[in-house]
Amino acid sequence: MTRNQGITENILQLVGQTPLVKLNEITKELPGKYYAKLEAFNPGHSAKDRIALHIIEDAERKGIIKKGSTIVETTSGNTGFSLAMISLVKGYKCILAVSDKSSIDKIDMLKSMGAEVHICPSYIAPDDPRSYYEVAKAIHRKTKNSVYINQYFNELNIEAHYRTTGPEIWQQTSGEITHLVVASGTGGTISGSGKFLKEQNPNIKILGVDAMGSVLKKYHETGVFDKGEISPYKIEGLGKNLIPTATDFDVIDVFEKVTDKEAAFTTRDIVIKEGIFAGYTSGAVVQAVKQFAEMNYFDENSMVVLIF
Repeated sequence: MTRNQGITENILQLVGQTPLVKLNEITKELPGKYYAKLEAFNPGHSAKDRIALHIIEDAERKGIIKKGSTIVETTSGNTGFSLAMISLVKGYKCILAVSDKSSIDKIDMLKSMGAEVHICPSYIAPDDPRSYYEVAKAIHRKTKNSVYINQYFNELNIEAHYRTTGPEIWQQTSGEITHLVVASGTGGTISGSGKFLKEQNPNIKILGVDAMGSVLKKYHETGVFDKGEISPYKIEGLGKNLIPTATDFDVIDVFEKVTDKEAAFTTRDIVIKEGIFAGYTSGAVVQAVKQFAEMNYFDENSMVVLIF
């Protein structure tokens, strides 16, 4: 997944090699330097392009899928968009089980790209047959010549970022990065990127961002899956009500939780102060950085990379 600056054979060759941009205003009161890795520059507008393409191409190499096969997945929106885009280019059918937390705009966009969309309730147990996890599994079982991407429990999710995002950040910072801050959902981005970066320099700190209402932070700290931590929240793609095996908790140094309101207001500030249109997970990351700074995680020598 290397970006050719000239002519590309198709849109998928533009996946990866996203820019790293200095944040000048929103972090100016904080010690150190801060840079945003703009994953919205991927053709599907998110980091999910990386895992979707990596997992599908792995299945192609193994002969699991071929033109005319069906791609099935559970998604809050972004992975679905990536899979729908790739399916159009490669000639696959795409069926998605989508959380009802996903915006109407995202759902309409998925449908406009030819995806079959099944909308599922959010605030139920993952093993409930109505959950988007179980609906996707059921669709996969009854659909011939289909592959279930299974991003929450697929080690290729981690591998995609280990092979691409991590090396890009290391190269772009000339190895000077001291901290990586990532919103964690499936955990693939933080785990894969973090693993690569720690292999280059074990002193790099990997800081995870979790949602208020999610179980990830407490599980990381105690090893206990506490259902009492679960409560409704609005941010799409952040936090979880289960423990994804695509999260390598050993790579992550610490988690910090952010509320819906804090993430929303900070997302607005990113636009106003930096001119960067970003989603709520990016707002959550910047808010978490401010909270980490209050706890003295950074100093004047820090080079902090945030995944947007």
